[in-house]
Amino acid sequence: MIKKLAKSIREYKKSAILTPIFVSVEVVLEVLIPYIMASLLTYLDSVNKGGMSDDMWVIIKYGAVLLILAGLSLLFGVLSGIACSKAATGFAKNLRNDMYRKIQTYSFGNIDKFSTSSLITRMTTDVSNVQMAFQMIIRIAVRAPMMLIFSLIMAFVITPKISWIFLVIIPFLAMALGLIMFKVAPVFKRVFRRYDKLNEVVQENVRGIRVVKSYVREDYEIAKFNDASEDIYKDFSKAERIIAFNSPVMQFAVYSSIILISLLGARLIIGSNGTLLATGQLSTLITYGIQILSALMMVSMVMVITAMAREGARRIVEVLDEEPDIANPADPIEEVEDGSIVFRNVSFSYAGDINKMCLTDVNIEIKSGQTIGIIGATGSSKSTLVQLIPRLYDTTCGEVEVGGHNVKDYDLKVLRDAVSMVLQKNELFSGTIKENLRWGNENATDEEIIEACKLAQADEFIQGFPNKYDTYIEQGGTNVSGGQKQRLCIARALLKKPKIIILDDSTSAVDTKTDAIIRKNFAGTIPDTTKIIIAQRISSIQDADQILVMESGKIVAHGNHAELLKNCELYREVFESQSKKGGRA
Repeated sequence: MIKKLAKSIREYKKSAILTPIFVSVEVVLEVLIPYIMASLLTYLDSVNKGGMSDDMWVIIKYGAVLLILAGLSLLFGVLSGIACSKAATGFAKNLRNDMYRKIQTYSFGNIDKFSTSSLITRMTTDVSNVQMAFQMIIRIAVRAPMMLIFSLIMAFVITPKISWIFLVIIPFLAMALGLIMFKVAPVFKRVFRRYDKLNEVVQENVRGIRVVKSYVREDYEIAKFNDASEDIYKDFSKAERIIAFNSPVMQFAVYSSIILISLLGARLIIGSNGTLLATGQLSTLITYGIQILSALMMVSMVMVITAMAREGARRIVEVLDEEPDIANPADPIEEVEDGSIVFRNVSFSYAGDINKMCLTDVNIEIKSGQTIGIIGATGSSKSTLVQLIPRLYDTTCGEVEVGGHNVKDYDLKVLRDAVSMVLQKNELFSGTIKENLRWGNENATDEEIIEACKLAQADEFIQGFPNKYDTYIEQGGTNVSGGQKQRLCIARALLKKPKIIILDDSTSAVDTKTDAIIRKNFAGTIPDTTKIIIAQRISSIQDADQILVMESGKIVAHGNHAELLKNCELYREVFESQSKKGGRA
């Protein structure tokens, strides 16, 4: 896991290496300062007792050394802080970029494994926690052990007779910290799953805010959010209560050691008349004691942050380790010859379980340039069927051919560029209408954009906007109607100039007259493009060359409109019920 995450350091490796070096120098200087101060106090003590003559130059020399050491310590502290912040923030930036790039390679099947809210939590909260842990590891986790070891050594240099106190207290503190971390780790692990739930509630509410308000369900949504928030509060409160033991344990150790050092040191000074331990050495010993125990407190802080980040790191690595289940073949075909499609003994399951098939034994042959209509009840797997054509999913059994070749043999980009798909759920992105349409072809000219919009019956309402094609589309296309959004998505698909265009119930919000004009435009303008239209209205597909009737993941009938009226009872019933309602489902 560490090796995987370390790959994201990259160009910030220099800063990551310099940080512990600067910290090491800073620690050495900090440890030397009390020792020099002890020497100065011992000298002054000797002068006061008359053992030495008063030499001001000696005091100035000591003062100059202390000033230089303090200045250098400050300098290296600043340098380590700058290098550490640069390395940590750069690491987090790269980590987010790596995760985002990885997610872009996922197939629909991979994305189904992670909820959207979970991916958001992993790229925000989890990365922030890992960044904090990394920052502490390259700085505090280096500083604390070095401070502890060097201070302990210097304490023993001054007097081994008292320094054994530290050897007793350190194991006691280590066991206490270990117990605290053991108790708190499972709580932090649970908290991240709670965060996923909270993000899911927020995302669902914000996305569906119009439905929430229209059904006056604000109170219900607030209660749902409060429940998710309360779960996080309870877990964090429990974690904080456990971690809270850290401070009193540390305080107890600090004050106990200071009292023992003072007691034993005073007896040693009085008993030896200052020959075995001077007053200045005792004060320095207390300083080293505080440094040792402060180092242990820093270690405990690192352990707490690391415990929080560990679960986040695991979740991040899950995203980075996830292998796309759809990938390019070793020697891919780089051109789709035409829009012919063949389904040969195709069965499909989202879970890959042959006992839970969504599609079963599908066999279809579609010639290039034909118009194919697909109709069926909700849940009959119409969308699933067409998603196999551009390899948004791969078949569980059988094979799908496009242009005479298995879709698995094509370069993914080549295949998907040849298949334009207007999904059942239309998505527009923040930006102008032009920017949204150029998703279909980033190099499309203004004339090509206008032509595509005319075919999709979108030009008329666009011209009615004050800024026309430069009109800004809000996130999710909230400032255009459902029918306008559908027509913009159709125009975007047309700009790809595909061999196959799939409309997955993409004119449901469009009136029948506009729907008929769009289909007429398709027939006259893109006759060589294979057109697959999924619809609930028979009027949208009755002129198709071939209509597929689906039920429970199977094609139960196929033929043209007249043939199905004669031979398919299910199709005839749908047609008659819609005819009585004026042609609407």
